[in-house]
Amino acid sequence: MIEKVDTILWDIDGTLLDFTKSERFAIKECFSHFGLGPCGEDLLQEYSAINTRYWTMLEKGELTKPEVLHGRFEEFFSNHGIDTSIIDEFNHYYQGVLGENPYFHDGAKETVTALKGRYRQYIVTNGTLRTQKIKIEKTGFGDIFDGVFISDEIGYEKPSREFFECVEKSIGVKDPKEVMIIGDSLYSDIKGGAEAGYVTCWFNCLGKERKIKTRIDLEIRSIPEILDILL
Repeated sequence: MIEKVDTILWDIDGTLLDFTKSERFAIKECFSHFGLGPCGEDLLQEYSAINTRYWTMLEKGELTKPEVLHGRFEEFFSNHGIDTSIIDEFNHYYQGVLGENPYFHDGAKETVTALKGRYRQYIVTNGTLRTQKIKIEKTGFGDIFDGVFISDEIGYEKPSREFFECVEKSIGVKDPKEVMIIGDSLYSDIKGGAEAGYVTCWFNCLGKERKIKTRIDLEIRSIPEILDILL
């Protein structure tokens, strides 16, 4: 199944990077910066659940990116009587803090570094352009990967076929079976990759249930496991 693979498409948020850790830091920093009082565990968990739900709706094509970015904070703020007129300013500051504070999953940077030169490696992400540009610089990913594909630049979101067609055209994919996609999202990464004909590898570090019916070729709980599979 993987003998033909020579190209790897990596998701970053939730896969190579611990997005939840960055998210928690950014929300707490924003609450402090805007004088909104303490942001305890209950608020952190509530926002994370809201944010995840909104991004899932984006992946399903039910919302646009602007609707996600504004709607998540509108719902969260409204639940706690926070002035919604500050959403745009809050979101801008949040995006900057999020980008400036990336946290690697264990062994992630070492893994992609070990694969450099052996496989073509590309980042494929739905994250916002500003945040992802900052992250790529902060993590040093720009020196490791052969290219970066951000949905805001392409004009389509994962898991749309149009997103992956743009990637394929840009990097010269001749046979989809030569491509492996690795990501944590069953929708944007695995479903999108399966429909494109790629080898799919689900990064399921928390042991979640398979909530959708889609082809999953490989499942890993830690990023370094992919070295045993590929090398």
